[in-house]
Amino acid sequence: MFRFTRTAIEPEPLRGELADPACGGYASFEGWVRDSSAGERVRRLEYEAFEALAVREGERILGEAMARFGVAHAACVHRLGDLAVGELAVWVGVSSPHRAEAFEACRYIIDEVKHRLPIWKKEHYAGGDSGWVNCERCAAPATHETQPPAAHDEAVPASQAHGHAHRHGR
Repeated sequence: MFRFTRTAIEPEPLRGELADPACGGYASFEGWVRDSSAGERVRRLEYEAFEALAVREGERILGEAMARFGVAHAACVHRLGDLAVGELAVWVGVSSPHRAEAFEACRYIIDEVKHRLPIWKKEHYAGGDSGWVNCERCAAPATHETQPPAAHDEAVPASQAHGHAHRHGR
């Protein structure tokens, strides 16, 4: 199960969904909002996603992990919207007959989610500045709204689509 939420992620109920008497191993990953990035103080994060595509690809990643590592259950929940420092941004959980496979699958899932899903993160800094990070298209100069988008630019953050300026080099 891969899904997005705009409310706080509660790990305990999610962990319960993965419980299985045939499984002796459980591993999870929690990604929290930290207070600094590249030497700058971060006040909050903002996440956007191309949700329909991300959910399909997220489910594909979970299926790959289950097949590749032989785990019984896998789940991932990712936040969208505004998050304060210390909040849980992403949770991954895996249960399997043995611990080694659970650890490997958990690592695979978070790495693939970060690499493959159309999810964008905007950092808001203490000094008032902000910038999209880990998004090559977001770092490119905004195009005038009358120019047609390139074919590969269909999935961009909503604010990018409206021509907002973005901090470069992030």
